Amino acid sequence: MSSGSLAQRLAVAGSLPRLSVQDRAPVRIGALVPMSGGEEFWGRPGVEGCELWVDWINAHGGMMIGGRRHLVELTVCDSGEGPEATLEAARQMVETQRVRLVLTLGGSDMRLALPYLMQRRILTATLLPSDLSPDFPYLIAPAEVHPFFNVTGVDWLARNRPEARRVALCSQTDLLGLPSLATYRAAFDVAAREVVKEVLYDVGAADPAAIVAEMMSVSPDVLCWCSSNPQMIEEMTVAAFEAGFAGEILACTCDNYQQLIARTSPEFMGRFTFQFPDFDDPELADTGFFFHRPKAFYDRYTERFPGHWTAVSWEYASILDLWHEAVETADSLTSVSVLAALKRGRRMPHAFGLATWWGMDVYGIDNALVGDWPVVAIRDGKARIQEFGSVLGWLEAHGARLMTELGALGQLWHQRDTPDLARALARE
Repeated sequence: MSSGSLAQRLAVAGSLPRLSVQDRAPVRIGALVPMSGGEEFWGRPGVEGCELWVDWINAHGGMMIGGRRHLVELTVCDSGEGPEATLEAARQMVETQRVRLVLTLGGSDMRLALPYLMQRRILTATLLPSDLSPDFPYLIAPAEVHPFFNVTGVDWLARNRPEARRVALCSQTDLLGLPSLATYRAAFDVAAREVVKEVLYDVGAADPAAIVAEMMSVSPDVLCWCSSNPQMIEEMTVAAFEAGFAGEILACTCDNYQQLIARTSPEFMGRFTFQFPDFDDPELADTGFFFHRPKAFYDRYTERFPGHWTAVSWEYASILDLWHEAVETADSLTSVSVLAALKRGRRMPHAFGLATWWGMDVYGIDNALVGDWPVVAIRDGKARIQEFGSVLGWLEAHGARLMTELGALGQLWHQRDTPDLARALARE
């Protein structure tokens, strides 16, 4: 597999001829992601990244399959309206639109749609690897292994702020939050940090100021927001600033950091560590990472969608890059062939370097692509990569500890309830 992203090469060099493909059937990709509701910020920015990707591919002739080029079409449906509506959207994508790949955020709203997509053997990509199981052989997590990459932030903070030993953390109690809580518990334990307070909350009925007050009541050195959503992170961070917190803050994301700097101070936000860089970061400029020319993508994205850049803006596009390369390698759109091309050799480049297909112990199947991941901190008002940590190395060394925490919260694949797809389909 080549070391550069085709879409990025096209954007920069325009290296493919423009061919007429008007009489050929398009290749359709489905984005079944939250476009409304409380998780919209995990869906819409990613769809915008996909729109850039599709425009670049089509502007230079489309995808090559069987010696012919085909234009690409993106079909977007909202997964934020509940499991039954999401199942119906998946059926329309497959049975009417004939999509070849489905991109999803994952989580509870997909609990009926995923079994259906597997039944129809549709290759599906999720941003939540906790969706993976041996019951879902065509479900892959090739962009990120949330929340396991968060261990790199804990490890970095422990080494660089050794005096910060007492941790208070909070997490929402859903399929996004509970695996994150388990991961942070294990990571702090491995780093010999004491968790002195845990606050669990319902994402739909949480009071950020009250959560922070409870966390600060034990005088922690570190406040950890786990994988709280961007709105919660912003309000909790402001509440900590207003309460005079002088320690470190750790979280999975910090999408609104420029706004947070304006609401707090550059000095306060200089103690915030998270996991998602801006793609104009100098550490990404001259690399062999699969997401080639990341700054070109970042510049085009921020020009077309100003103020929209988030942790997911690039992730679905990066999945499309990997899938596209596999389609052209397999010279086929069938899920079996494309999946085999993706997983040949078990190692392949992903956004931040070489990665390995992994997951048997936790998910019952090696369908998660795990490699290095950046640790990000704010320096002089700008998010900057501090280092790349080995997620796979941590998992190999401390996987048993993580499994214990995941099991305690019911987050291992065999602990999940099996949805009744037949009943759901019969109701329609």
